[in-house]
Amino acid sequence: MDLTLLWFLLVGVLLIGYFVLDGFDFGVGMALPFLGKDNVDRRLIINTIGPVWDLNETWLIVAGACLFAAFPEWYATMFSGFYLALLLILVALIFRGVSFEYRHQGKGPKWTGWFDQFIFWGSLLPPLLWGTAFANLVQGLPIVPLETGGWVYTGTLLTLLNPYGLLGGLTVTLLCFTHGLVFIALKTVGDMRERARKLATKVGIVTILVAAGFLTWTVLQRVGEPNFTAVLTLSALAAVALVAGLVFNLMGREGWAFTFNAATIAFALLAIFMALFPYLMISNIDEAYSMSIQGAASSQKTLELMTWVAAFTLPLVLVYQAWTYWIFRKRLSRDQIPADDHEDTHSEDRAAVAA
Repeated sequence: MDLTLLWFLLVGVLLIGYFVLDGFDFGVGMALPFLGKDNVDRRLIINTIGPVWDLNETWLIVAGACLFAAFPEWYATMFSGFYLALLLILVALIFRGVSFEYRHQGKGPKWTGWFDQFIFWGSLLPPLLWGTAFANLVQGLPIVPLETGGWVYTGTLLTLLNPYGLLGGLTVTLLCFTHGLVFIALKTVGDMRERARKLATKVGIVTILVAAGFLTWTVLQRVGEPNFTAVLTLSALAAVALVAGLVFNLMGREGWAFTFNAATIAFALLAIFMALFPYLMISNIDEAYSMSIQGAASSQKTLELMTWVAAFTLPLVLVYQAWTYWIFRKRLSRDQIPADDHEDTHSEDRAAVAA
């Protein structure tokens, strides 16, 4: 296989891993004000992702590093064009990460209330902005080639806030919210499990309707193009997986519901990447200005070196992450979180699992 195409696929796989794993993290954070009746509830919700949330975010770092090394022109154009949106994502992730570690350090409800708000907004904004950005990549952006080489984005942040882009952002946000609610039901017992499952059903119905609109719009944009059949097939698989996840959630089979929700995200992102192919960024000014995979790739030697490194390191990362999830696989309950305990969220969950 051509190494340029291989790394296009690998970047896609890394991004799928990020949105599947950090996606339920975002959903858990968004669920905080809806399921957290009191501080013990909120700490229980946070502890479901306590040992893994920071590990999940490393997928974004790895994907960004691979993007920079394999497709530097794509990295430069996208990061300069989406600068404000990506800055907002970074700030949201910083506030979110800090809040996980510091919410328990205060002496009163006002302190924890502020950090709970940071967790909520820090979990809501990234999927909304990521979804808007990816939708715009599919629809096309005002990019033009430079005489000195490379491409430049000529729009603004408001250019991204078009109906299709915002619908994509809303779709990704709802997918993550549903994904997170199912994960909470998967990781808890008793009343929290039931409330999370019921809310996942309600949100899941809305998600199906919104996602159906976005996927239909995406497919219609590709009518008559060579990759239309692939986009249609992947979109249909995403729709089927989303409905299956809702059905299994109704049956109380959270494990299968979570699996199908993950498949939904994977198929949806594959549909987006297939809609882009053979480009990395599509110009809505002139298709001739679009950034091709070959035109934005690094040298053959760079790609060869990256391939050898990935062949040795990626399996180790996957094994370590699988081991981590296996170790912290047990369900949690309110009884494992005393009301007057203020220990670190990581140590709380580890102590609960050990018990």
